Amino acid sequence: MTRYAAFLRGVNVGGVTLKMAALTEALEAAGFTGVRTILASGNVLLDSEADAAAVRDLAERTLRNEFGYEAWVLVYGLDTVAQISSAYPFPREVEGHHSYVTFVSDDDVLRELSELARQPGPGEHIAPGDGVVYWQVPRSATLQSVMGRTMGRKRYKSSTTTRNLRTIDKVLRG
Repeated sequence: MTRYAAFLRGVNVGGVTLKMAALTEALEAAGFTGVRTILASGNVLLDSEADAAAVRDLAERTLRNEFGYEAWVLVYGLDTVAQISSAYPFPREVEGHHSYVTFVSDDDVLRELSELARQPGPGEHIAPGDGVVYWQVPRSATLQSVMGRTMGRKRYKSSTTTRNLRTIDKVLRG
């Protein structure tokens, strides 16, 4: 049995509103055990005998069928999430800045986003990682930053999701 973190993209923003109790019930009915939501922004811990790809597929199908929206889920073993968090290449807490990790499931998209590290915006830091892009940005510039503008494109919707480093740490504390 593997403990996974499932990161749901776009939950409780942009018109997709899910009650965490209903989300938990749907995932348990699909056969996952130990289901626990963290915050109300699409962070789920769950246990499964399946590999991460199968967990992602079943979770996406379950959410699409149960809640009727185009669900996208990125799934990682908790050990992998811990490694990603510990590899954060910038100071974790910088006053006036957000520290983010963008999880990426598509290698081509990862290469494209990693290229942004060559020309970050003012005060913005971008670095590629193992299956992720690390990002730090002034709080007032998130949506106008190089990474923020790029991530808004529809092309990245199915294969990326971004989490604040503090949220990742809450997920790891479970």
